Amino acid sequence: MKKSPKTHKEVNKPIVGALIKGRSSHTEELVDHYWGSINYVFSLIKASEIKAGLILSFYGILLNIIYQNIAMVLEDEVSNILIFMLLGGWVICTVISIYYSVRCFIPKIEAEYDRNIFFFGDIISKFGTIREFSQTFYDISLKEEELFDHLGQQIFIISKISAYKFKCVNLAIRFLALGLFALLGASIAYTLLKFVIA
Repeated sequence: MKKSPKTHKEVNKPIVGALIKGRSSHTEELVDHYWGSINYVFSLIKASEIKAGLILSFYGILLNIIYQNIAMVLEDEVSNILIFMLLGGWVICTVISIYYSVRCFIPKIEAEYDRNIFFFGDIISKFGTIREFSQTFYDISLKEEELFDHLGQQIFIISKISAYKFKCVNLAIRFLALGLFALLGASIAYTLLKFVIA
């Protein structure tokens, strides 16, 4: 039994399932790309906070060593204006470095932008009740351009937060280095003067 030939309409009829599947696949790739970018920036924020934590831990060890030996140093008769200046510089650099390290841990919220369905502050304050937010979230999720706009804005905001935290860590490390040079200089001057007096 011969099959009937396909009509012109049947031959040119688009394969709807394939088109939808292709579009869905592309959308999923875009979503993965956006969320991958967000996760990458979050990892940078986490890295900056880890660095700040290491700096504070180092200061904890250093200050403990100084505390244990400060009495012995004060008992010596070695005194020099240069040593006091270097120690003063070390104290100032240490305070500034600790200040920026702590600032890195302080949560930073950017609230001057449009409301965003992915920002917890907006979720509880700008979308009404729980059901209103749920409906808004669902509606935006169905609109690709609006969904990616919200994701793109979130990437920008957390990138700004990441840049701020890395700036704080950078300053903390710089003042840490300056403080260590000042402390090293004071130690060298103290040792030399002690040998001169001896």
